[in-house]
Amino acid sequence: MVLPRRHWQFNPRLLIFSASLLPLLLALGVWQVQRAAEKEALLQQWQRQAVTLSWQELAGPGLGNEQENGLESGQPVTLTGHYDERSWLLDNRTRDGVAGYEVLTLFQPDQGPALVVNRGWLRAPASRDVLPVFPSPGGEVTIRGRLADYPEPPVLAQSDGAQGWPRRVQALHQADAAAEASTVVSKVLRLRGSDEPGAFRVDWQPDYMGPQTHYGYAVQWFSLALVLVVLTIVASYRKTGANNDNDNG
Repeated sequence: MVLPRRHWQFNPRLLIFSASLLPLLLALGVWQVQRAAEKEALLQQWQRQAVTLSWQELAGPGLGNEQENGLESGQPVTLTGHYDERSWLLDNRTRDGVAGYEVLTLFQPDQGPALVVNRGWLRAPASRDVLPVFPSPGGEVTIRGRLADYPEPPVLAQSDGAQGWPRRVQALHQADAAAEASTVVSKVLRLRGSDEPGAFRVDWQPDYMGPQTHYGYAVQWFSLALVLVVLTIVASYRKTGANNDNDNG
């Protein structure tokens, strides 16, 4: 009885395929590690700024420029100031299948430029002709949240042209907010939780990818690279022995 043995059999197409794919998988893994390091450095920078810089120093550079003024989406911010009376109701926002609005209100810090605060979701009245009535905190308050981009309009959205307050809108751009305040930063502040002053239902979908997420992706890419190497080696070994001899005549 001849036991089958395995030996290396050169397969040009398999090796070319693996040699082409392996560098790509490794490069993607390295890229995710680099992105994680960048995010860690950014988080450290934000922590230093939160301790050493006021809102006026943080948001002041670049005001009046259409480009970003240095503020980043996902950046944590703590502000002390007061809510303005002017609010926009961002239309077509649902929670658990229920129609409603996201409430966007101008906020004037004690120092520095104004910004728009997304206070969360509010249920819409049964009638489309009726806008919700909601309170805004009076006096000075301290709010915490993260910066986010201005909300983009849904496809084929049209404004109803309302001019009163609160104002129902399909989207809100920085230029619209700037028409109500002399200086408004290029980001919106999303309140951190429903316990913040003036907050409604706050359950944002994560829009900031932290370092751990990038490290997780890196592990996936490196794991795929390892699997590719193992499968290539296994597939390159073929059994030889009695059965193969019989097949060959």
